[in-house]
Amino acid sequence: MASISQLFVIVAMLAIFTPTIFATDFIVGDDKGWTINVDYQAWAQGKQFYVGDNLVFNYPEGVHNVLKVNGTGFQECAAPAGTVALTSGKDVINLATPGRKWYICGVSKHCEVGPQKLFITVTPASFAPSPSPTTSAASISGNGARYGWIIVTIGTILGMLMA
Repeated sequence: MASISQLFVIVAMLAIFTPTIFATDFIVGDDKGWTINVDYQAWAQGKQFYVGDNLVFNYPEGVHNVLKVNGTGFQECAAPAGTVALTSGKDVINLATPGRKWYICGVSKHCEVGPQKLFITVTPASFAPSPSPTTSAASISGNGARYGWIIVTIGTILGMLMA
């Protein structure tokens, strides 16, 4: 029979590694990348962003940049003083905390005219709600059942330890 310390170690390992295993890399703008004349709010609509996920901004180096701003900066297309621009052309931003997140391009008038800006809401990394019985299988996204199988895995491990 498994000891309490063995169960604790297994649960602790799952708690530590599960968020990174299930993290999703979202390529901002999909195949269009981070550029002007893309509706990033339409792109973000319907996506679930969780703590631990990553936003990947792909663009030609030197043509655009990425600035993390607050709500006012988003509305005004202006970054607060001291904001450091990401400029690699392959910028990865880890969504480390829940809440509202705003990103703009600070090059020329890309934010104002482009409109090259993105607003998302990041939710805590917890078990995602199960889809309702009326939801069709075709409409369930990978994020919708994001952690569902982990319960089965934990049950299986515990069952093996208890045997």
